[in-house]
Amino acid sequence: MASSSTGSPDRSRTDRPTHSPRTDPLTLEVVELIGTIVARYHEEYEQAAAQHSLTGAQARVLRLLTLQPLPMRRIATSLRCEPSNVTGIVDRLESRGLVERRPDPADRRVKVAAATEEGRATARRLRDALDFANEPLAALSEEERTVLRDLLRRMLGEP
Repeated sequence: MASSSTGSPDRSRTDRPTHSPRTDPLTLEVVELIGTIVARYHEEYEQAAAQHSLTGAQARVLRLLTLQPLPMRRIATSLRCEPSNVTGIVDRLESRGLVERRPDPADRRVKVAAATEEGRATARRLRDALDFANEPLAALSEEERTVLRDLLRRMLGEP
């Protein structure tokens, strides 16, 4: 940035800083690092799913259903896809004994998908196979992992 004879920055071209928060080098580096981590995680997740004869989508549905039984619409919303896609995924998981359909206790007219015991065990084995997701975090202290978790939650707007 050019300077005037008084040594203060020349703002004649613009009153804004050279870099906006979206394009400053540090932000760009952080965004690139997050993108690299996400890409590596997805690649390893797909490989781990394949070792259990699952697609990535099937593994994600199974993981979601280990948390709680859900209606198809809620699964679709969580995965940001069409309910008809979820129906096919749940059909395939159900045929393998990993998921079952049952009436929703809150509304017996609605069916929910729920992980079976075998489905929960498969999801656990899949999660345990994710070295990339676990190994780098193991190198951080508990305090560092807590700070990282809190920063990620803050970025997502969570409490």
